[in-house]
Order: sequence, then C-alpha cells, then structure tokens
Amino acid sequence: MSEINLPEYIAVESTLQSASLSVSPAELHGLLVGMLSGGLAFTDESWKPLLFDYTNDGMGWPDSALQTAESIFKSSVQELTGTDLELSLLLSDEDGSLVERADSLSEWINHFLSGLGLADIKLKEASDELKEALTDLEEMARLGIDEDDDMEEQANLLEQVIEHVRVCVLTIHAELGQRPQEETEPTIH
Repeated sequence: MSEINLPEYIAVESTLQSASLSVSPAELHGLLVGMLSGGLAFTDESWKPLLFDYTNDGMGWPDSALQTAESIFKSSVQELTGTDLELSLLLSDEDGSLVERADSLSEWINHFLSGLGLADIKLKEASDELKEALTDLEEMARLGIDEDDDMEEQANLLEQVIEHVRVCVLTIHAELGQRPQEETEPTIH
C-alpha cells in the first residue's frame, strides 16, 4: 500500500476558507477520525453525507474541499488500520502560537467526540478502558495554555497531552473501529 500523508494544515485551511466552509482543519480531521474510530465503514462513502450534514447543513462541498477531505480520510484510514500504531493529528503549525496549537487540539478532540457520536457508538457495551479514554479526552478538551506560566514548560506539557490524545484515540479505535479484511489467496484446485 502506498503511503498517503496528511496535507499541510495551512493548505487545508486555505482550501476550506476559499470554499466558505466554517470548519477548521483540526475540526475536520478530528471529525473524520472520530467517525472511523466509532466503526464507520472506511470502504464506502457513507462518511460524506454525515460530513455534509454536520458541517454544511446537508449541502455538498465544492470539489476542491471535498478532494482535500478525501485525502485526509484516506490518510486517516491508512494510519488507523496500519500496523505501526501511529496517528498524526492535523493541528496548527508547531512554529505558530502555543495558544493557537492548544486551541486546535481542543477543536480536534471536540470534533473527534462528535464524530464518535455520528458513528452512533454504544457506550453500554464499552469496556472500562474505552470509557476511561473518553473521560480523558473530555478533560483534555478543556485544557488551555496559561500565558503567565513558563511557555517552554507549557509547550512540553502540550506535547505530552497530544501524545495521550493519540493513545486514547487508538484505544477507542482498537475496540470500535473497523479492521481491514485480510486478503486471502484463492485456492486453486
């Protein structure tokens, strides 16, 4: 399988803004990963109507924005179904403001949780680990940067939170998300 990478945050932001869509790249990626982690099929296009309903009052997206969303979707599928347990988060640039990066993480988490809701997960049957991961995500979505504290320390803490978000998401996906079908060789008799 060829490697598909997430597009750059700024490029996605520009595409979404030029399409007059009021969703940020972090929100879009979080929503798609949430739907996938909640068990939504990654082999069809059932995610598109949910995306349109949630972000654009049911109206379709312009082609350029939809192509960008498809690229993000495919990259997310590749990471979530891969064997290396990696997950990239589409957050504002690391070179930018620490506050903006923390805000984009909060947007990502909130939309991830919304994506889980769109996938219609059943929490009654969920494991304790999954419930704990959801609780952690809800708490991390409320975290912010205190500009009066040491910014270097805040940056290190933010990176630790981002890593914990990844672990929580992978935990949720491991329990609820779909797995790729094993390709089997046909038996020749």
